[in-house]
Amino acid sequence: MSAAAPDRPRRIAILGSTGSIGTQALQVIAAHPERFEVVALAAGSNAELLARQVQATGAGVAAMYDDDAAAQLRERRTSTGLTDVEVLSGPDACEQIAAEVQADVVLNAITGSIGLKPTLAALGSGATLALANKESLVVGGALVTAALQRPGQVVPVDSEHSALAQALASGRHERGLCSPVTTGYSEVSRLVLTASGGPFRGWSVEQLAGVTPQQALKHPNFDMGLMVTTNSATMVNKALEVIEAHLLFDVDLERIDAVIHPQQYIHSLVEYQDGSSIAQAGPPRMLVPIALGLSWPDRLQKVDTAIDWTRAMDWTFEPLDDAAFPAVRLAKQAAAASATHMAVYNAANEQAVQAFHSGALAFPGILKTVEQTLAAHTGIAASQTDLETVLGVEEWARATANQIISSAALTTATGSGQKA
Repeated sequence: MSAAAPDRPRRIAILGSTGSIGTQALQVIAAHPERFEVVALAAGSNAELLARQVQATGAGVAAMYDDDAAAQLRERRTSTGLTDVEVLSGPDACEQIAAEVQADVVLNAITGSIGLKPTLAALGSGATLALANKESLVVGGALVTAALQRPGQVVPVDSEHSALAQALASGRHERGLCSPVTTGYSEVSRLVLTASGGPFRGWSVEQLAGVTPQQALKHPNFDMGLMVTTNSATMVNKALEVIEAHLLFDVDLERIDAVIHPQQYIHSLVEYQDGSSIAQAGPPRMLVPIALGLSWPDRLQKVDTAIDWTRAMDWTFEPLDDAAFPAVRLAKQAAAASATHMAVYNAANEQAVQAFHSGALAFPGILKTVEQTLAAHTGIAASQTDLETVLGVEEWARATANQIISSAALTTATGSGQKA
């Protein structure tokens, strides 16, 4: 299925519609009703908000990951007169929507590697995949690229990768975004992703040892939920984005860097072989990349307020402190090791983040857990990797990470004189 014909609105399915990306996507769609038609919405457990979204958009299909929440949604469907809306539920509901609703664009805004199956289902349906779920590409890189049916079928929604796609348009196009035909960008010397630095920019290794969960959730610019906000604090989010850029644009990992830019007006930039750098700038918000994900390659009108270039501003850039924040280095090493090491990286990190917020792990222990879990993984070649293999590796990684976390907690308790 190609993009919708210009004489009709694009049919949109949103997976993760009650989250930050999903709600902003619905704002964009509401402002351009002539361009889009919402055909399906999916969420985790917020039945009340999803019911309001269904009522506002007229979506014919709604799905909830949580079965109890789906039952609530069915009750609300009756009370609001939306009896014609089909309600799906369970872990496979998003995958079913991606595969069956005949959308022109599927926006995958789910958090975590559970987004992998819906990503593959969307690609298999032929729809354009507006990808905000970086984990599915990072974890299932070989599977995702193998599932592509045409150049440009994946359009990035992360602001950094949207910026790179826009900046790459300044050069010769030798292939589309995340194309099944890889020839690379011969003019490109380097991709540079910017990062805010999170709440602990400039902190030393010693200072990070005492970080609390409350501090880790105080991002300077965004509220992105527990997992993504914590990943921003550890720089894991930037590490995943580096790997995502490698897979989307087929640029070697050695030619992809991350730099700290606290103001977050430059979303990322491309350095060309002649020494020029093309940067994409905009307010530190997500509306433009979300809109481009839905309308690519077209630009919509009046999506966000432009930068006021008549106002004095200071934009600063700093190198990444690898000693305090080794996430990017570990991710590059993992991605180079085998086709399954990044699945281990992501799964171990998810377990460690949850352990940190439950009080079972210190903040520096998150990356230590990831590193130790990676060291225990032998790796599997891409030619031997399928979905079942990736899911099995993830299960192993979570179990291994939990063992490492338990050992760390036991050591801490014993060392502090507590009864183990």
